[in-house]
Amino acid sequence: MPGLYTEADYENSVIELFRNMGYSYLYGPDIERDFHNPLYEEELVASLYRLNRSLPEDAISDALFKLKNFENGELVQKNAVFMDYLQNGIPVRYFEKGEERSSIVYLVDYKNPDNNSFIVANQWTFIENSNKRPDILLFLNGIPVVIVELKSPSREETDASAAYRQLRNYMKEIPSMFIYNAICVMSDQMTSKAGTITSGEDRFMEWKTVDGSYENTQYAQFDTFFEGMFQKERLLDLIKNFICFSNEGVNSFKILAGYHQYFAVRKAIESTKRATVTDGKGGVFWHTQGSGKSLSMVFYAHLLQEALDSPTIVVLTDRNDLDDQLFGQFAKCKDFLRQEPVHATCRKLTETSSKNDVGLKDWLEGRQANGIIFTTMQKFEESHEALSERRNIIVMADEAHRGQYGLTEKIKMTKNEEGEEIAKRVVGTARIIRNSLPNATYIGFTGTPISSKDRSTREVFGDYIDIYDMTQAVEDGATRPVYYESRVIHLKLDEKTLHLIDDEYDLMAENADPYVIEKSKKELGQMEAILGANQTIRSLVDDILDHYENYRANLLTGKAMIVAYSRSIAMKIYKRILELRPAWTEKVAVVMTQGNNDPEEWREVIGNKAHKEDMARKFKDNNSPLKIAIVVDMWLTGFDVPSLATMYVYKPMAGHNLMQAIARVNRVFKDKEGGLVVDYVGIAAALKQAMNDYTARDKKNYGDTDVSKVAYPKFLEKLSVCRDLFYGYNYDKFMTGTDLDKAKTITGGVNFILGKSVAEQDLPDKEKTQNIYIKEALLLKQALSLCGSLVDEKTRLEAAFFESLRTMIVRLLSGGTGKKFTLPEVNERINELLKHSIKSEGVINLFSDVKTEFSLFDPKFLEEIANMKEKNLAVELLKKLIAEQVSVYRRTNIVKSEKFSELIQGAMNRYLNGMLTNEEVIQELLKLAKEIADANAEGEKLGLNADELAFYDALTKPQAIKDFYEHDELIAITKELTDLLRKNRTIDWQKKESARAGMRRLVKRLLKKHKYPPEGMDDAVQTVMSQCEMWTDNVMTV
Repeated sequence: MPGLYTEADYENSVIELFRNMGYSYLYGPDIERDFHNPLYEEELVASLYRLNRSLPEDAISDALFKLKNFENGELVQKNAVFMDYLQNGIPVRYFEKGEERSSIVYLVDYKNPDNNSFIVANQWTFIENSNKRPDILLFLNGIPVVIVELKSPSREETDASAAYRQLRNYMKEIPSMFIYNAICVMSDQMTSKAGTITSGEDRFMEWKTVDGSYENTQYAQFDTFFEGMFQKERLLDLIKNFICFSNEGVNSFKILAGYHQYFAVRKAIESTKRATVTDGKGGVFWHTQGSGKSLSMVFYAHLLQEALDSPTIVVLTDRNDLDDQLFGQFAKCKDFLRQEPVHATCRKLTETSSKNDVGLKDWLEGRQANGIIFTTMQKFEESHEALSERRNIIVMADEAHRGQYGLTEKIKMTKNEEGEEIAKRVVGTARIIRNSLPNATYIGFTGTPISSKDRSTREVFGDYIDIYDMTQAVEDGATRPVYYESRVIHLKLDEKTLHLIDDEYDLMAENADPYVIEKSKKELGQMEAILGANQTIRSLVDDILDHYENYRANLLTGKAMIVAYSRSIAMKIYKRILELRPAWTEKVAVVMTQGNNDPEEWREVIGNKAHKEDMARKFKDNNSPLKIAIVVDMWLTGFDVPSLATMYVYKPMAGHNLMQAIARVNRVFKDKEGGLVVDYVGIAAALKQAMNDYTARDKKNYGDTDVSKVAYPKFLEKLSVCRDLFYGYNYDKFMTGTDLDKAKTITGGVNFILGKSVAEQDLPDKEKTQNIYIKEALLLKQALSLCGSLVDEKTRLEAAFFESLRTMIVRLLSGGTGKKFTLPEVNERINELLKHSIKSEGVINLFSDVKTEFSLFDPKFLEEIANMKEKNLAVELLKKLIAEQVSVYRRTNIVKSEKFSELIQGAMNRYLNGMLTNEEVIQELLKLAKEIADANAEGEKLGLNADELAFYDALTKPQAIKDFYEHDELIAITKELTDLLRKNRTIDWQKKESARAGMRRLVKRLLKKHKYPPEGMDDAVQTVMSQCEMWTDNVMTV
């Protein structure tokens, strides 16, 4: 089809990009070769000889044999073996002068990029289970390491998701091609993403920068993606150092670093090199929680081996559970690291140590290079002797923002055995570590920013190496946003309690000095008594169950976490839940450490270490019956359950501890809209305070994740869109009728929407009402999933109506069988929805102000908007409010609709073209809002209602009209015209063309009686007619 930009055109432009980067180009049909061999063997053999000149033919033959013959196994296992060959070479054995020798045949020369062959090829047919021809292949020394699947940018029905499905299909049809694959790419020009053979679609990621700058990453272009990943040196670096397998039990996952990980790790390596010859401060690596920090640490540790000539790596955490989790990630990647990480069990071995114990000091003394050892802060104790004075030690500190990394010495007041008060000197842990490893280089990794008060972290590690903030992570799809809902009021805590909780925050703000905590234990006892009071626990559990069962249990996998103030309160919550829901024994668990003085019945619930590991496995398993975990401290850092979407907080937290905790719900999982933090102790102020250390962008975007201000307005906006799409269809029976009425209302609604779409057959797919509706109704459902508890029952029922329609339309459109739904099927679907979405509410909410609608005609509200700090937001808010008012006019008053539409469009165009600043456009919009408000008041002055004013505006649109008629005469025509249309209300104007013609005759006759319009102003009649038609089309259908 001429004039369309096709997939072939896009393919050619991508090939041109590669040629510009120095790749040779081959057109598949021109090459004579074996179509059943995925390798471009002629090029491969030539490359092997070129790269391994010192080796005899037998060695090359052995390598080729191994490369073409893998042991039986799954595709992923074969690919893992191949990636080892690609990254490290193929071990071979051969005979020379009668002696058997061993060596390594290299597939790639990573040090000299130009010594390799880079080919981009298209139309490359390969035959296995069927005959397939991938769009573009990149051959590195004759091996197809990259497969690129493109979709036409101009075809509505295809997109990058279709490319992903095509890649999955290829894996079944031509699996051998994927044995040799390093990277899979899908692109439709608008969206280009890269992943691996094990990546789900949500794990394919964009590559948004060529040089590592995060400045312009929001709308990265396709050429940025290809140039950022596939320049020759970059591709070799990615293949060698940034692809690894993580062996998770039975399954292996192949991981490709994201662009943020790649550039940050590269910066960290350079920073570490500098630090080893200067002050030992490698810097701080801040990547927001959930964005793959543990894997970045793996990539960094791998690269260090080569960059610094095999240093010894000490990985330092400050808690055992963090230590276990991070150690687990390193252990899963031991093949990539080419060494097995070790866990230090004590500082130094003694006579009583077992053979499995590993002493940190002994282990460091026993080597001069290499090795990765994990240890906790506690293994370093005050000592006059250094653990090691070697320089080639790198200390990687995880969660480097914690207060324990103090350099200063403090005095702690305690009592001696005689009960006398003594002052004991306490040395900051950071000082102890520095003294223990005086010549090491230190690098800190953190998921939350270093507090502005926390000077010691910078003193130990230096400044930030790289910042990947929350805004960037959400923009990139690396994490999901976190929303907040307060339900403090439901516990009916008194003022005294709330003040106590505030004091708890103040206490934590002082950086948890041990002396301060000691001093405050009495107050904390009071907190325990209030938060643990039986009545309060009952209110809490009632509300959590109500919120969970009504709004969260059926979301995704239904996983939720309850954070309890203390261990005893955790047990009380657990017992109370089981009293109310005795069948939930497998659904709820308590996860916390065991104490020596725990009551006997606690022990059965808490269990030993093996039990906790089993709980962790079950909570991570989306199909396991374990849905709700009650925790105190455990699992609040470093514990990842991507489908976890809800956290109930019944424990005052602040600073990085709070940010770490809420990040448990920000992981990416299927179509998860975001995570919800439900607050029962008033953490809002602490959340705002914690955000102060985040970047300006984060503060702007996440300074307010309150569902009442973010998700709830979104829900209302989408509800209004859905209502507009059903304008003219009465679905009241869904709210008030029997099940049969509901079913009929739904099938009628489906017909209504599909009927509109039939009439729109000439429109492109994306503009058809049914497709707009499907998209908007899904957004409505997602918004409701976050703010369900703020929505009243009637509105939830209405949202359920829209959702059941969406589901049915999707099934009708995608089913393809043409089979209609039977009435029982419809009823079953409705009852399901009623069960899940429409439970009675009956609890008060903090967000009472949400119920009061913002009005464009309230000067106080407009003034508030004008004074908002976020000017962009103010512009959007004003634009939205004015547009809403204009859309009301569009259905009722044709003259005002045209006038104000032009004015708002003009102002926005000048703003977007840079002719107006934020402030100026706000002033223009405020002026426009005032004009609209004045226009609304105009009717009252004239003694006309809204309908009559619309006709008056139409009659007087040409300003000159007022010169021909007396004011009273115009008012009389207006009233008569409105009455005439009202009296004929019973006629179905919309359906019968003859009725419309009759209406026009009636109107013309009335106008003629009043000698309207004056001579030479015939156009004026057309405006009046249009207004009449608009009125009959809209007002009469209501």
